[in-house]
Order: sequence, then C-alpha cells, then structure tokens
Amino acid sequence: MNERALQVTARAAPLQTLSPLELRLDEVPLTVDPKPRRKVKAWVRFGETPVRVDAVAARWTPSAVGITFTVDGQEHRCWVWVGAVDEQPGS
Repeated sequence: MNERALQVTARAAPLQTLSPLELRLDEVPLTVDPKPRRKVKAWVRFGETPVRVDAVAARWTPSAVGITFTVDGQEHRCWVWVGAVDEQPGS
C-alpha cells in the first residue's frame, strides 16, 4: 500500500491489536528487545481494513509479535499473530 493510502486508512479507523486474553502474557514467555531493530513486514488492521506495513519487531511471545510502525509521523504499536509477520531480508 502506498504511503498516502496508508495515511487515509489510518485516519479512518482505530488500529486493532490482540486482546490480553489472546496474548496470555501471564502464561507464556515474553521477549522484549531493549533496542528493537528487527525489520519486518506485518499485516495490521485499521478497523476492518487490513494493510501490510513496514514495522519493527519490538517484543514477542511464541504466538504473537509486538510491532511498532510509523504513519504520517505518528508511531503506532500493536500486537499481531506471528503468522502475520514476515522478516525482511538482512534484518
């Protein structure tokens, strides 16, 4: 998705994230990268609209990844299923 279309989509609806029930952070190991730099492509949803974004993996569990990404100068953070994430070569 081009940057302009992503900006419009991000303004149209709230960013979705996994719920605490889905994450189960009190039951599974959590890894937090103190200096996140692992670049990924990830599917996220703004409302009902799925978009693929360039992001940085900042934390993860066996089944989910916490990512950060920027749209129009604003940083966004959310949790997505591990299957929604692809590592970028060289990251």
